[in-house]
Amino acid sequence: MKLKIRGLVFNYASIPVLNDVTLELGESEVLVCVGPNGAGKTTLLRCIDGLLKPERGSIFLDGKEIKEMTMMEIARRVGYVPQSASRAFPTTVFNTVLIGRRPHIRWRGSERDIKAVVEVLKLMGIENLAMRDVNELSGGQLQKVLIARVLAQEADILLMDEPTSNLDIKHQFEVMDIIKDIVRSRGISVIMAIHDLNLAARYADRIIIMNNGKIFDAGDATKVLTPKNIKRVYDVSAEVVYIHNMPVIVPIKRGE
Repeated sequence: MKLKIRGLVFNYASIPVLNDVTLELGESEVLVCVGPNGAGKTTLLRCIDGLLKPERGSIFLDGKEIKEMTMMEIARRVGYVPQSASRAFPTTVFNTVLIGRRPHIRWRGSERDIKAVVEVLKLMGIENLAMRDVNELSGGQLQKVLIARVLAQEADILLMDEPTSNLDIKHQFEVMDIIKDIVRSRGISVIMAIHDLNLAARYADRIIIMNNGKIFDAGDATKVLTPKNIKRVYDVSAEVVYIHNMPVIVPIKRGE
């Protein structure tokens, strides 16, 4: 296993956010975390990335606890795409993506770093934006730049918080297809938090449902995304139908 989490507990000002979270991430796996707002999805990702320090529990990367690792060591192994990013400082798309190479750069970018950035810009279909100021981008364009930055990092594990936010349906599929292809071709693993249950069902190798800071259920989409679970976690009545052998969640009404 690339990643192991054991008994993770995290509180914000004594308010419980994560409560005894235990999970494992395998090789070349897309693990999708779903759940209502405030369930602890973002906090879990930030704990794994070392941005937050849990009160209790352990996080292991290939057998080594992250609390024993420097932030730079973690950055060589783990890449993180936040829900949003500041546009306060003017810089180009190219330089923003080049920042993803920082864990590998000693003094200045090498030809290999430049090549890596060019390749990932082409992969994301945004090479035409390379010299644009990030402050001039639309929300969807900026989201693709953030994903390009983490791909340029060449980490073994990617943590992605709502990677399809601000994207229309075509570009949601495009980005998710790229992520899935990279997982297979590079042998990396991904944990992503998303709200769209149908995207989760379509692309996840495994799904965990979080609720009240705990893992409510885990498994493949057919096991986890059931009307019973959706009702209990989201308080929404839903039907699950199958189209082209894929589960599709159809919300009916909220509450009783």
